[in-house]
Order: sequence, then structure tokens, then C-alpha cells
Amino acid sequence: MNQDTIQIPTPVSQENVARGFDLDASHNGWTLPLRLQWLEGFGARIDRHADDLIELIQIETGKSPWEAFASEILPLRASIHWHLRNAVDVLATRRLSGRPWWMLGQRHHVFRLPVGRVAIIATWNYPVQLLGIQLVQSIVAGNVTLVKPSENSPRSQGLLLRLAAEGLPEGRLTRTAATRAAGEELFESHSIDPSIPFDHIVFTGSTEVGRVIAKRAAESLTPTTLELSGCDSAIVFASAEAKLAAKSLWQAVVLNAGQTCMAPRRIIVESQIYRQFLSYLAPQVAGAKQMRLISQAAARKMDSCVRQSVSLGGHSLSGVVEYSNQANVRPIAIFDCPVGSELALGNHFSPAVAVIRADDEAHALAIHKSFRKHLSVSVFASSQKARSLAGDAHFIDQLRAGSVTFNDSLIPTAHPSASIRGTGESGWGVSRGEAGLLELTRSVTVSNTSRWIRMPTGEPDRKTQRILRSILGGFKWKSKT
Repeated sequence: MNQDTIQIPTPVSQENVARGFDLDASHNGWTLPLRLQWLEGFGARIDRHADDLIELIQIETGKSPWEAFASEILPLRASIHWHLRNAVDVLATRRLSGRPWWMLGQRHHVFRLPVGRVAIIATWNYPVQLLGIQLVQSIVAGNVTLVKPSENSPRSQGLLLRLAAEGLPEGRLTRTAATRAAGEELFESHSIDPSIPFDHIVFTGSTEVGRVIAKRAAESLTPTTLELSGCDSAIVFASAEAKLAAKSLWQAVVLNAGQTCMAPRRIIVESQIYRQFLSYLAPQVAGAKQMRLISQAAARKMDSCVRQSVSLGGHSLSGVVEYSNQANVRPIAIFDCPVGSELALGNHFSPAVAVIRADDEAHALAIHKSFRKHLSVSVFASSQKARSLAGDAHFIDQLRAGSVTFNDSLIPTAHPSASIRGTGESGWGVSRGEAGLLELTRSVTVSNTSRWIRMPTGEPDRKTQRILRSILGGFKWKSKT
């Protein structure tokens, strides 16, 4: 990479951040067509500097060049393309229909306007994809945006921010230092300061940090989008194709060295197919290569969860338990894993998975629902059963997840129109897709009443009241269905 042509932007001072949040100076004339023109240029710059981004991602996170391209660049470009094609329709002013007769002469419209000032607290596990899509949605929605980059990926996110800043009016995009202290200072200087308030905070990260942010934001009644840990389940029903389920789920377990919030942390398998599933999963686990985690602390956490699950009666599917060497770990699957173990709870961020036997479908769902984090659930069943369950609102509701994939895991959630929404301890709010774009706008309902055709002001006389009541009394109440 040529450091002479690619310069990583330096953080702005707190004073400059505050000046960057001067809405009056930057909202004028920053129309949606101009924002989409910026977006088109941003996409072109991503293409030109894709190799530079991939190199930095590889250095900071340990991803292979292909994984960095497939999991970072491709989804971001898909999202940019989707917004270029759909943002105009999503953000268009909409006329309200269904006006009752007694609102004669009135017209109602809904405007989608920027929320104002958006703070994005970025994460490191997908440093370009996740921050890039959040940036796209905030800027296309018309907001002034402040980014706190992750301390674990300052260079890749620094380059991304530099590419995003090109073509933006001054003050539309600012950033803090990529340090833990900068995150704390962010709240000290902005979140509860009425002179420089945030209008929305977007955070991707752990449930523990999410709780802290939610508490601090509540002090100023600042809305938040919290995309927190998933620690979710995969459910394999007896009718599933065991080989497909084992291959798909193991791929999801080891993607990005298990450092994916929507990766399965436990696989719940019906007893009828349990041994067959293990027989297909075992060779994949045995052939897994060593992977690098983001830190030695993350590796030690994985070791701790594996040790505890084995001490409680779980067994390594590969026949051995190989503990970490600094930040390097060997992916592992523990079968007959106790439901109450730390590994089954998903209290780690690494390529380790608990395999749990369920007596039947009802038992599998009960095990799944006993956990409190629900972001994405994978379900494996026969094609016929999968089609039936995918259209069953009651079954989907029982899963309590924001994303449900049938006969696949993780990959379908990258659809640029699909949104991510956590429930329970996996957070709240929506990111990505149409719902994520709308999340960073505010709706304003505007009505205009005709001067000439309008209901009379004041209380009508009794005769008029009787006429109006009789008209209403003859109204036929029918549903559309």
C-alpha cells in the first residue's frame, strides 16, 4: 500500500467536533440528490481503494484477503447500490389516505426528515462493513455524523472515514480519536450536555457496554440503536439434512474466527438426528485450522468457557481440547454440552460452539427460549417443513429473534434490504435496510385545511348534531380482509 497516496485522517479535537455539530451551518442546500451524488462517489472510492482497505483489515483483524473482501467490501458495496436505487422512494414525502368524512377539506402528508446529530460508536469485528453501512444510512438520511472509531481497527476505519469525507460539506462528518478514553469523553462532553446534544446514538458491541450507553443516553432522553451480542441458537429438527446442517453451521461458527454477533453459539439438535449430525460435524471440527482472535483476553475467555463445559460433562467432538496460545485458538465443538454452561450461554466471542441434544421439537424450542439473547436464529428442517415454518407467524414469534434463516446461517442476513433488530439482551432499534434508514429519520405529519371546504368551527346546533349522529350510526363497519 502506498502511504504517500493514502493518508489516514487524524482525529479532530473536541472543540472541532462541537463545531462540526452546528446544524444551521450545514443543512442548507444539502438535498437528497446531493447526498446520493456523494454516495455514488463514495462507492467509486471504495472500489478504487478496496485493496488498501483489505490490507488494513488483514493487519488489524487477521482476516484473510478473501474473507476481508467477501465479508466487508461486498456487503458494503451492495448496501451502497441498494441505497442509490431505493433511498428516494423510502424517504419520499407520503400522502396519508383513509381520511374520515368529518375531515373534509384536509390534506395530510408525512415528511421524513433527518433526526439531526448522530453519533456512531463503531465496532472492530467487521470494521469496514458495519461502520460503512451505518455511515451510509446516517449521511443519506441527511444527518450530521460523528464517529468514534474502534481502538482495535483505527487504520481501516480511518481510511474508510477519509474516503467518506471526500465530497461532503464541511462539518457533516467528524470523528474522535480511536481510543477507549475517547468513548468515555464522548459521553462526558456531549450526551448529557444540553448545548451539544446528540439526537441519536448508534452502537454495535457487547451487551455489557450497551447497558452503560443506554443508561447514559437515558439521562438526556437520547434515542439509541443498540446492536448487541446475539449468542444465538441454531435448531436442527429431525427432518433436516444432517450433512447440510453440519456444514452450514460450522462455516458460520468459524467465520471471522467466530467473532460475529449473529454466529450460532449453540446448536440444538433433535435426538433422532443427533448422532448423524455429530458424524458429519466431527471431520470439519478435526480439520479446523488455528485462528487468531482480536486479543489474548478473548482467547482466555474461550479457554475458560470450554474448560467449564468439559468439567460439567461436555465432550470435545474432535477428541482433544487444545487451549489457546496467546491470541491463537483452535475452533472447537463440545457435544452433550450442559445447557447452563458458559459455553452454551455464549459468553465468549470465538469459534467455539455447544451442541445440545433435545428430546423433540418442543424441547428444542424450550431450550432456545431459556436464553435471553436473540438476534439471529438458524433453523434446519426438510424443504417442505422449512417452507411451512417460514410462513408460520406463531412459530417465528416463538423464536423471539430479529432474523430467522432456514437451511442456511449468516449469509442470508447480508441482504442489503434486510434489517437487523435485536430483542431482549441483544439490544433494540433497527439497523440496515429500509427500516434502518428510516430509523435515522424523524417523521413529521403535516396537515393543510382548505379555507372554503372545512368542518364548521364550534359546536353545531342540536338539529345538525342529530343529523351527524344519524349518519355515523348508519356507518357499516367492515374490515378489508
